[in-house]
Amino acid sequence: MIVDTLRVFVTVAEQRNFSRAAELLNLSQPAVSLHIRNLENEFSAKLMHRSPKHVVLTEAGEILYRQAKQILSLYEQGKQDIHLLNQKVTGSIQIGASFTIGEYILPRPLAEFAGQFPDVDISVKIANTEEISLALIANKLDLGLVEGHVTQNDLQITSYMKDEMVLIAPNNHPLSSKKTVKPDMLHDYTWIFREHGSGTRSFSDQFIHTTGLRIKQSYVFTSSQGVKEAVSAGLGISILSRWIVRKELESGEISAIPLSPKLSERNFWIIQNKNHSSTMAINMFIRKLLERN
Repeated sequence: MIVDTLRVFVTVAEQRNFSRAAELLNLSQPAVSLHIRNLENEFSAKLMHRSPKHVVLTEAGEILYRQAKQILSLYEQGKQDIHLLNQKVTGSIQIGASFTIGEYILPRPLAEFAGQFPDVDISVKIANTEEISLALIANKLDLGLVEGHVTQNDLQITSYMKDEMVLIAPNNHPLSSKKTVKPDMLHDYTWIFREHGSGTRSFSDQFIHTTGLRIKQSYVFTSSQGVKEAVSAGLGISILSRWIVRKELESGEISAIPLSPKLSERNFWIIQNKNHSSTMAINMFIRKLLERN
């Protein structure tokens, strides 16, 4: 098998010695030499300069070494993936998700995962970013999916997708008819906010602080659905994820304000307690999340 020959070649290249490579591979030295000769015949090129003390790769050998390392890595990954198909993934996963992710994004990958691994029991707690972080530190959850800024040192943080933020307003709002809106045109309006500890609230606060906006009045809701309904009812303007308002924007229930420059994207994060042991079920779920993006 060509993989076996490539493994012999890589081992010789890394050990710089036929005898040491033979010992590591549990092969005879003549068998190792035969593998190398077969490769050189295959590529019609000298791959190694041999001497009694050490081996030096030729230019062709250096090229093959880099490619062989990649091939062997892909081969091992393929073996692992196929092995997992035949391995029953069981157990349970306790997931904490912030509101945007838990209500609008998580259900689809969760359904796909449940279809592939029906023997895994899954529970989901939906709360704001701060609450999810604290629950992870207390080992009440296995992993968290959040959009807010996480500062706790005990948590491992991995970015897994981007989120587009949108400034929204009621259809009859003065800004809704504008072709372009600059940040300094947002002074002295009523805003609708999420509560402190929410990732969406952190993003809104940062935007208002950076632009130095004057707020006429503000209202606070503890759910994105509440914020969205308040904007639709004409109470004020707000910033929400496009995931949350896409249906209302498509149906014309609310308006997206054409802010220039556009709001920056934010990251969605996978967070885990560094001291919390991970199971096969958790690892497979995280892999599915990362494969989708």
